[in-house]
Amino acid sequence: MLAVMMRQFEEASQKYAEENGIVRDPDWYMLKLQEEIGEVTQAWNRLTGRGRSKGKSEDEMKRDLADETADLLGHVLLLAHHKGLDIAGSIERKWRFTPSV
Repeated sequence: MLAVMMRQFEEASQKYAEENGIVRDPDWYMLKLQEEIGEVTQAWNRLTGRGRSKGKSEDEMKRDLADETADLLGHVLLLAHHKGLDIAGSIERKWRFTPSV
């Protein structure tokens, strides 16, 4: 399951990069991950009243948090794919369960 998702995120990211002239050098993966962490934090701050709501409803702010969390997950999986990391094996070691489909 994770390997499939990694390939799907890689394909989507590669297409986006090509369409927008983005060079995904080795540092790009870590820098994008850091950027997405900031965006999740910003969405969290809005939702919890620690940031400006910008006129958004609670449902809109929850959707923003979900969207940014999806971006963060995508960039975690892109980094893992780029570096050839065995995330499923790491989940088994660290979380003590086997990821299933």
